[in-house]
Amino acid sequence: MTATRAECCVVACAEAWRGAGEILASPMGTVPGIAARLARLTFSPGLLLTDGEATLVDAAGEAEGWLPYRWHLSLVTGGRRHVMMGAAQLDRYGNQNISCIGDWKRPVRQLLGVRGAPVNTLNHPTSYWIPRHSPRVFVPRVDMVCGVGYDRAAAAGPSATRFHRIARVVTDLAVLDFESPDRTMRVRSLHPGVTAGQVRAATGFELRIPEPVPVTREPTAHELRLIREVLDPEGLREREGLS
Repeated sequence: MTATRAECCVVACAEAWRGAGEILASPMGTVPGIAARLARLTFSPGLLLTDGEATLVDAAGEAEGWLPYRWHLSLVTGGRRHVMMGAAQLDRYGNQNISCIGDWKRPVRQLLGVRGAPVNTLNHPTSYWIPRHSPRVFVPRVDMVCGVGYDRAAAAGPSATRFHRIARVVTDLAVLDFESPDRTMRVRSLHPGVTAGQVRAATGFELRIPEPVPVTREPTAHELRLIREVLDPEGLREREGLS
C-alpha cells in the first residue's frame, strides 16, 4: 500500500515519542493526536494519554485511570511530559510565536496568546507540528517569543535549560531538529518526493541540510492498517491543511 503525505507525517510525529517510556503525551491537532495513539499502540506502549481534562485514556479513548491536576502539574514541571504544539512563527533557534503578528503593542493580527508555551518549553520536551511549511512560519525573527528557543534558554542559564529540549519539528515537507553544534535548526529528513530546494525555498532563514539527505520513513503495513482502520477511519488526517 502506498502511504499519503499525511500518513508519513503521522508516523514522523509518532517518532517524537519513540521509546519515551511512561511520560504524558500532549498532542495538539489532528495529526499529532493520531500520532500519539499510534506510538502507544506500537513502539511506546508506556505512553500516557489523556482526554484533555482529568482522565487517562488508552489508544481507543477509553478511560483507564485518573489524573488529578496536582499530579498533572508534577509531570509538567518535572520533565515528564512531551507536548507537540503548533506555531504561527518559528525561528532558527526554535523560538515560537502563537500570540500575535506584528508589533505586540499594535499587532496586525491577534492569535491565541502566549498561553502555556513558556512553561511547556522550559519544563519538559516540546515538539512542533506545522501543516504548511512556508516562509511566513519559518522566519528570521519571531514577532513575539512564546515558546523559548535554544538561544534564549542558554542565555537564562541552568534553571532554564534543565528540562528544555525541542525534540523535533514536523512539517508537510520535512522533519527538522536542533542537533547541530550551535543548536540552530537543521533538516533531519525530507518526506518522500520532497527536494532540499523545496524546503530551502519554503524557509525564511538559512537551514542546515546534510548531504546526503535522509528520507523520512514511510509507515509499515501494520502502521498503515492502524491509521486507516483503527485510529482514523474517517480520514481526518487528510484534512489538516497539508499542501
